[in-house]
Amino acid sequence: MRILISNDDGIQSKGINQLRMDLELDQENEIYVVAPDRERSATGHKITMHRPLRVKEWSYPDSKTRGWAVDGTPADCVKLGLEALLPGPPDLVISGINQGPNLGTDVLYSGTVSAAIEGTINGFPAIAVSLASWEFHDFSFSGKLVRELIAKLKGELSPHTLLNINLPPGPPRGIRVTRLGHRRYVNIFDKRTDPRGRVYFWMAGEPFDVDEDDPDTDVFAVKEGYASITPVHFDLTDYQYQDKLKKMVLKLESF
Repeated sequence: MRILISNDDGIQSKGINQLRMDLELDQENEIYVVAPDRERSATGHKITMHRPLRVKEWSYPDSKTRGWAVDGTPADCVKLGLEALLPGPPDLVISGINQGPNLGTDVLYSGTVSAAIEGTINGFPAIAVSLASWEFHDFSFSGKLVRELIAKLKGELSPHTLLNINLPPGPPRGIRVTRLGHRRYVNIFDKRTDPRGRVYFWMAGEPFDVDEDDPDTDVFAVKEGYASITPVHFDLTDYQYQDKLKKMVLKLESF
């Protein structure tokens, strides 16, 4: 299986290297890493259009894996890998392993998830995987889950849907298939004054999960110590309201 790996924590991060090493355990896997040359967290689906992208080859000792560090965003990396760097189309795009959660509506901000979405936009199955902790740095459970999931779902991954995976710190109690929770942030901006008396704002904020007690959500599953797997697609159309809107717009045809 030909696999393209990317992330938003940077090509030197521990998470992406754990993922690479776990996937290399399957001798049939052909691994390519195209990742940012530095951390690019919370960049969403930003792409670079007004300057050239610089690419540096990245080697892995005692490994057949080929890598490239890119001075762009996670979406840039996947786009560049698919269009210019890989020798052919991948069978799978994987983004991660991210340090920190990508739960609920945070997927809209996430560079990790955006890299996987770029895979689905181009018609390839994709997985985004995150360790939902900032303090815990053991990615081995995450890497093992991805490897076993690929083996289990081989040939059954949809090219239009990505699997957003979040794992709790430590060994998970099990796996739950979930939906995205509804996450907002409170106390987002800290207002400060610089030495010259000018006001500035520092973005921070604490997550507030509107439906944190709903057992069907990814937020609840991870809070309870389970790994969550959420199927996500990028079609944001509200089909129910679309039908209602059609009926209302018909009245404007004489306008």
